[in-house]
This record gives sequence, structure tokens and C-alpha cells, in this order.
Amino acid sequence: MRHQVAGRKLHRPTGHRISMFRNLVADLLRYEKITTTEAKAKEIRSLAEKTITLGKDGTLHARRQALAFVRDEEVVKKIFDSLAARYAERPGGYVRITKLKPRLGDGADMARIELIPGG
Repeated sequence: MRHQVAGRKLHRPTGHRISMFRNLVADLLRYEKITTTEAKAKEIRSLAEKTITLGKDGTLHARRQALAFVRDEEVVKKIFDSLAARYAERPGGYVRITKLKPRLGDGADMARIELIPGG
């Protein structure tokens, strides 16, 4: 039984999956939009929103928590400086997922995940 077991495994070992999620979240926060499969987009949505919420907290502890997950100092600086200010009045929902056409090679469902314009 799968009671209270959340998340998708995406046919990858745990270390590879966590590393992939970290890289996708870092790329999303760096470029503010990326195109990936729908399943991956749905998985990284909550991780990205939690990271932005850490940026809104603004404490040293929150910065270290964000750096422990993202591991890119430039991206963490962007989270705490520009993204935290952009979403200061917003209580959540910083990310939008838009479905795209299936990928030509294997027919995988594709999606664009992007940070919504704040203000």
C-alpha cells in the first residue's frame, strides 16, 4: 500500500532524481522559464515555491537552507534579492505550468514551467 507516499520516482535512482530536481529548480529560478516534461514540471513546482518562500523569509538560516538545496550562490542571491521583493505581497502560487504539444521523439507530454510576473 502506498499510503502517504508522495512524489514521482520517474524511473530514476534516488540520488539521480534529487540531483535532477535541484538542477531543474536552479534553472527555473535562473532563467524564469524552462520547458520539460509535464511530470517533472509538476514535481519541481512545490520545490521551487518552497525555495522562493525561503527567500521571502530573508534570514541567514533561510539563506543557508536555500543554498543547501540549490547549491548555486548566484541563484540564491537572485532569490533573496529580486524574487523575494517581487513576491513580497503574494501568499504563494509563484509558478505557472502550461501544457505544450507532445515531444516528437517519444510522445512525452511536455510543459513549460515559468515564474509568474509579480508586482
